Amino acid sequence: MQTVIIGGGIIGLLTARELVMAGHNVTVLDQGQIGAEASWAGGGILSPLYPWRYSEPVNQLAKWSQQHFAALAAQLIQEGGTDPQWTQSGLLVLDRNEQSEARQWAQSYGLPCELVDVQRLAELEPELAIPDKSALWFPTLAQVRNPRLVKSMVESCEKHGVQLRPQTQVTGITLRGQRATAVETSRGSVAADTIVVASGAWSARLLSGLGMQVPVRPVRGQMIMYHAAPGQIRHINLYEGHYVIPRQDGRVLVGSTLEEVEFDKSTTADAREILAGFAHALFPVFRDMPIEHHWAGLRPGSPDGIPYICAVPDIGGLYLNTGHYRNGVVLGYASARLLVDLILERQPILEPAPYRLAS
Repeated sequence: MQTVIIGGGIIGLLTARELVMAGHNVTVLDQGQIGAEASWAGGGILSPLYPWRYSEPVNQLAKWSQQHFAALAAQLIQEGGTDPQWTQSGLLVLDRNEQSEARQWAQSYGLPCELVDVQRLAELEPELAIPDKSALWFPTLAQVRNPRLVKSMVESCEKHGVQLRPQTQVTGITLRGQRATAVETSRGSVAADTIVVASGAWSARLLSGLGMQVPVRPVRGQMIMYHAAPGQIRHINLYEGHYVIPRQDGRVLVGSTLEEVEFDKSTTADAREILAGFAHALFPVFRDMPIEHHWAGLRPGSPDGIPYICAVPDIGGLYLNTGHYRNGVVLGYASARLLVDLILERQPILEPAPYRLAS
């Protein structure tokens, strides 16, 4: 069985790995470098931000991934790949206005959650500068260092025989009757029994060539990074829609913006100032540190953030795994497993109906 996956981000790579391990011959096509778009640009938090604001379909995908991601990271390391640095760093939610709702949500999902007072908060995060506030502490929530995860996934896919073809622009999908049979590219036609569109923010533009309207759009997110001492910032901190993510080597990510600017990936001085101001207010130690890096990525926005993980109606052999919005890393493993369940016609890990594209 020959499968072609359009899109070499984390969603495409996870799907490719699942399929090749199930016996498919898999080729991954990407218009640029493998994993260099949203998968590289994000923060790698293994939880939706404010998950109680999301619908059940998003949270069910996240829950499955959270339960299995540590094992995936261990498998990648055992294969001899790059350590993706799965780290159970815990999450502090510093907003106070939704604490009751958040605690009820955590209880319903069996997720440990603690309301901590000012003294406990100071113990958890000594550099934090928001006195006289309680916070919610989610001790089991984890993160991965997403650029390292992408690198490890590339290594794993290559080890298992996936063909990776970067710098390959897809120009169309060939139909024979009501079945997709090939992917047309800047380097020629690639025949396929199964085609998976996992091209993130670019998915809708590709599928419009088939007369399909898929509501996935690019949403720019900008981030900045500081280089603190390892352990100086201890946990993921979330406040007023922005977050701070400490890595093992002391680097700290601060994000992010939400901007409807089509396919513009440029960075702006305004966003840099907003993110730095947030970082300085939360952690004054950053005021004496230069910003080490400032970048932007394009998320695949979708209605309510629910991805499309499904067969395309009325076109045989064509599938979608796209539209994960801000949650591609945390939803990615479950999304890949669910789509492969559908392709192989085996018992799905989750009820697939919420992720279907309307016909």
